[in-house]
Amino acid sequence: MRHARFASLKFYGIFALCVFLVASFARAQSLPASTDGAGNTPAGMPLLFDARERIAKPDLSGLARLRFLTTVDFPPFNFIDQSGRLSGFHVDLVREICRTLEIDDKCQIQAVAYKDLLTALEGDQGEAVIAGLGITPELRQRFSFSRVYMPLPARFVGNRKLVGHGTTLSAFDRKPVGVVAGTTHEAMARAFFPEMAFKPFESRQAMLDALKKGDAAGVFSDGVQLAFWVAGSDAAGCCTLMDGAYFSQRYLGEGLAILNRRDDTALTQAINHALLDLSRNGRLNEIYTRYFPTGIY
Repeated sequence: MRHARFASLKFYGIFALCVFLVASFARAQSLPASTDGAGNTPAGMPLLFDARERIAKPDLSGLARLRFLTTVDFPPFNFIDQSGRLSGFHVDLVREICRTLEIDDKCQIQAVAYKDLLTALEGDQGEAVIAGLGITPELRQRFSFSRVYMPLPARFVGNRKLVGHGTTLSAFDRKPVGVVAGTTHEAMARAFFPEMAFKPFESRQAMLDALKKGDAAGVFSDGVQLAFWVAGSDAAGCCTLMDGAYFSQRYLGEGLAILNRRDDTALTQAINHALLDLSRNGRLNEIYTRYFPTGIY
């Protein structure tokens, strides 16, 4: 099972067992809400639906319950908070979906091991999965997917001393830009920016260490990881997010979506109706800024 969790990352080394999450949030939440770690105003979520699009709300009166399955090891999307409760972006999104569909009393969200998500869904232990699964042709043969609720970008980060006050890619002119060798982000970088001087590193940590030392003027990698790293204590203010969020279905996949059983078309339509409504009324963006205060776009 392909884990989109940002193209098979195992997510930040499980976010350094959540210590990185706590440290990053402590730093990020101490900043003004209108800025990212570099003092820039972070962009909101991209528009996910056409302004003219309409998705009818199906009749859910016959629905006995709606159980969303997730995990506890994917912060800030889903994790156990300091009070022992299941929390995160996905948890709040589920609550808003159920509120929009007016089925709060029928909704539940429960955690299972990542490896058991699909078998639990097929075994009627839940009706939907919201846990960062990748959308693949193989899974589309077995399940239905909602519309994407969060596209995943790649971003550039620059070393402040080497790029100065510039945040456009011209600041990298003839300067080395780090990538992790053999990754989809390296392939995407070379395809999108063939004139740029990319420097491959064996690991993400080696790449970031080189960036901090100034051995690379910038890096190109997963936008979510980089946004938290720039705002966190590990970066120590060395670096800044550069302009632009870059997307590619070929290299990065379609983004995050909710998965449910293939024969439950009414549920898929209902979830899409709710996502459209939450996108248009701003609630989806409010949840996003709550868990990604420095912005990833």
